[in-house]
Amino acid sequence: MSLKRFLLVRLGRLLTYPVRRQLRQFEVACQNPEAVQTALLLGILRKQADTQFGRDHKFGTVRAVADFRANVPVAPYEYVAPYIEKVQNGDTRALLADRRVLMFALTSGTTASRKLIPVTDAYLAAYRRGWNMWGVKMYRDNRGRRIAMRPIVQLGGDPEEFRTPAGTPCGNLSGYTAMVQKRIIKRMYAVPYVTGKIKDARARYYVALRFSVGRNVSQLMAANPSTLVQLARTLDAEKEHLLRDLQNGTLRTDLDIPADVRAYLEPRVSRDATRARELSAVASKMGRLYPQDVWPTEGTVINTWTGGSMGPYLRQLPQYYGTPPVHDLGLLASEGRFTIPLSGDTASGVLDIWSHYFEFVPEAEMESARPTVLGAHELQEGKSYFILPTTSYGLYRYHISDLVRVTGFYGRTPEVEFLGKGHRFANLTGEKLSEYHVTKAFDAVAREAPLPVTAYSIAPIWDDRQPYYALFLEEPDAANDSLLKRFLAALDARLGVENVEYAAKRESGRLGPLRAAVVPAGTWGTWDRAQLAQTGGSPEQYKHPCLIGDLKFRDTMTVLREVGV
Repeated sequence: MSLKRFLLVRLGRLLTYPVRRQLRQFEVACQNPEAVQTALLLGILRKQADTQFGRDHKFGTVRAVADFRANVPVAPYEYVAPYIEKVQNGDTRALLADRRVLMFALTSGTTASRKLIPVTDAYLAAYRRGWNMWGVKMYRDNRGRRIAMRPIVQLGGDPEEFRTPAGTPCGNLSGYTAMVQKRIIKRMYAVPYVTGKIKDARARYYVALRFSVGRNVSQLMAANPSTLVQLARTLDAEKEHLLRDLQNGTLRTDLDIPADVRAYLEPRVSRDATRARELSAVASKMGRLYPQDVWPTEGTVINTWTGGSMGPYLRQLPQYYGTPPVHDLGLLASEGRFTIPLSGDTASGVLDIWSHYFEFVPEAEMESARPTVLGAHELQEGKSYFILPTTSYGLYRYHISDLVRVTGFYGRTPEVEFLGKGHRFANLTGEKLSEYHVTKAFDAVAREAPLPVTAYSIAPIWDDRQPYYALFLEEPDAANDSLLKRFLAALDARLGVENVEYAAKRESGRLGPLRAAVVPAGTWGTWDRAQLAQTGGSPEQYKHPCLIGDLKFRDTMTVLREVGV
């Protein structure tokens, strides 16, 4: 180990000491989640009692969890939106005891119009604490890969897309946290935060690679693995331009980059002719240039979402990145970080019981007029629930529509994995098929009967003779009809395993067998971009839906042909 490397590692140990101590304290807290959660809730309500929302909901009278539940309904964003609108206009006391709102985090826009979540100092402290504990554990798990204090490739969004009437910036939270990082931490990130302000996707990926290919990268981090797939494809497609820029110390001039962003970037581009020649030789020999050719697998780690509908993209990563460890980032959104994965090779994370108060409704009862509501200490392993966070920054019993499953316990605190958005379901004849059923069935079949799929969605098709579901695939993924028919048969059967009502409706003939609807190459990329353009949001956080419940969906698509079992 060189002296420089030794000193960097020692510095890293020094910087992470407070976090390691915090992690030990968190492990103790996880032994008694009920007491920790009750104390946290009462503390939040005392602090927020004199806000307009607190007065309207009688926070001052709350002495127990039952009082809180009696005073505040389970509700989506629309319930708190009028109070947030007042905060946007400068009246912070409408919702927040904190006088300062640093920014409004914008939701990814996958389900409806964008939501604005106030980011306060308390929000940022909780968010950073969760990230830090996750990071320390991830570094511990990968000591042998020597990733500490080496550059990180992370793609974020625009920290300021617009401002509220009161002048508060609204944008992407990851972009904001990258912007306000301490200088010593900011130096570890290869991609400048201003890259998030580049709207053109091709230019944004190119710039991220331009600042990364010449560095000894240790981690590749993106919320959505589809981002990593596209990053790898861009690297190969643009390798000649990238290596020329690396050799010359330039940034190609034909990219769609705002003038102020280019002015920031150009003085910071590196020149490394030796590295450019090395990579050019690799590209000539291999006939390609993938991330695994630039950053060896044995020295890298991938950090990304691994649960829910991420399966199709995760299966593509080894082609481009080899087989480095993949760590889940946890259940996090613009609304906050809700879980902290403390072990690798799992989509599960322990509830962040220090930061938010959590309630849960059993999956089958969410639409009930009087659903059962449980605390974190009352959950059962193997059961699925809708999660309802209460935060210190204005979200109370918030129905975020996230469905989770309890996979185990960390001490006595539940570990949960994200299954999908609960609003994504379809119901032709009473089968109540959910996105979770679809993704679980698809992943199980893909392991046994591989079919190369870049992206897909299942949608219901009404037919007077016999309604059915269609698997929408792009043409290149449906080139082999024989293989496709076997896959369809297996998937149809597996859907019945995951959803007994689907099996019953198929057996009775009320539902027809699953069919494939083949669409042109590139359809899903175009469709996803249109969704984002319609609702706004960050491409890095966008989750492609694997189930679309709209009966008219097929009419909106160009279907080249259908393939039956």
